[in-house]
Amino acid sequence: MFRRILIANRGEIALRVLRACRTLGVEAVVAYSEADRDSLPAQLADEAICIGPADARRSYLSAPAVISAALVTGCDAIHPGYGFLSEDETFAEVVRAHDLTFIGPPPDVLDRFASKEGTRRLLGGFGLPTIPGSNMIRDDQHALDEADRIGYPVLLKPSAGGGGKGMRMVRTSRELESAIKICRSEAKSAFGDDSLYLEKWLDDNRHVEVQVAVDRYGAGIHLGERDCSVQRRHQKILEEGPTPALSVEARAALADTAIRAVVAAGYENVGTLEFLVDGTGKAYFIEINCRIQVEHPVTEMLTGIDLVALQIRIAAGEPLGLRQSDVVTRGHAIEFRINAEDPAHDFRPGAGVIERYHAPGGPGIRMDSHLYPGYEVPPYYDSLLGKLVVWGPDRPTAIARGRAALEELLVDGVTTNIEIHRALLDNETFLEGKMTTNLLDRVGGAAFLAAAAAR
Repeated sequence: MFRRILIANRGEIALRVLRACRTLGVEAVVAYSEADRDSLPAQLADEAICIGPADARRSYLSAPAVISAALVTGCDAIHPGYGFLSEDETFAEVVRAHDLTFIGPPPDVLDRFASKEGTRRLLGGFGLPTIPGSNMIRDDQHALDEADRIGYPVLLKPSAGGGGKGMRMVRTSRELESAIKICRSEAKSAFGDDSLYLEKWLDDNRHVEVQVAVDRYGAGIHLGERDCSVQRRHQKILEEGPTPALSVEARAALADTAIRAVVAAGYENVGTLEFLVDGTGKAYFIEINCRIQVEHPVTEMLTGIDLVALQIRIAAGEPLGLRQSDVVTRGHAIEFRINAEDPAHDFRPGAGVIERYHAPGGPGIRMDSHLYPGYEVPPYYDSLLGKLVVWGPDRPTAIARGRAALEELLVDGVTTNIEIHRALLDNETFLEGKMTTNLLDRVGGAAFLAAAAAR
């Protein structure tokens, strides 16, 4: 096991990794930007070190700054969290070159799965059903030709990165021509790579993902699936498990197919395979995330397995220590992403000082957050303030606990999306488990809130 880990991230995930380090008896050093000097992870770490200014390109995205911080503080491993450098194969290689361990897939594995379009072809060869799509787009004419072949509507997607950035759904050739330039610019800005490809767009689709873990010795398990269909602009805001979209048999078949494919393809460490499910219940693989996911607490609540600790142990070279029969999923869990954003104004992000903060409690309730009264939410990063996770023996109980927890949750000083979550738990489509990825986008946040208030 490692002696000391540098946490090269911020916010709630930095705090979550720090807590996993504590359970493993490993010292934790938090690397922070000047904007995060007073953050809770920096205050609670065994040591904290500033790696640069607020601009993420000169701090959290700066490989030299992160590597230097690890060496100066005597760390033997780096945990990148999610986002930032978490799936950067070049960074992982530099980490290895400095005799440090990257906590995540090794550089060669990250490189193998770096291209979403390439990964789709790779795992499709090992039995995963894939959604119709294109190779990498060479130019505008190539994109138009491929869209005609696939059939509109299509989804423009960046080959690197995630989180909905650089994505556009287009229904006509005219929309496609104008969207290409926008998507390339967004992808270049967010991921340093402007390469794009096309996927067939499925109207009224569900988004379901399978959690996997594979050690360096080729042993792998899946830990069930999560439903991430509640989104706004291709970004998840509520996740739950098990998915209401599939039968028990279909869920088991999907997870079994996913773990067999990634083991055969040589994957290593914790990862998530994402699928779109159409109206008939057919699932199509779209991408793999080679890191810990924002929504990993859903799986932890269902299985009782600490995914971050498991991720660290695998990176340290330990065998998985779990067989598939050891993974038992119990009950139902829902995660609400609490963001500093205004649903009434197109989910506009915000910043400010937290005046009052109270996390809810009670049976089956968990709050992962770095907030505290007096904390200043900076305007430079993702708007995520925390994740409220509830568990119940069944979905109705989890929903009831979610309502109670959302009523108790108090965040004053910044505008949040708490009201949209309350409205979701009163929405008939959600309550019936029939939500699709366009549930919010087809009416907009303001209209969704108004409709909830009118009921």
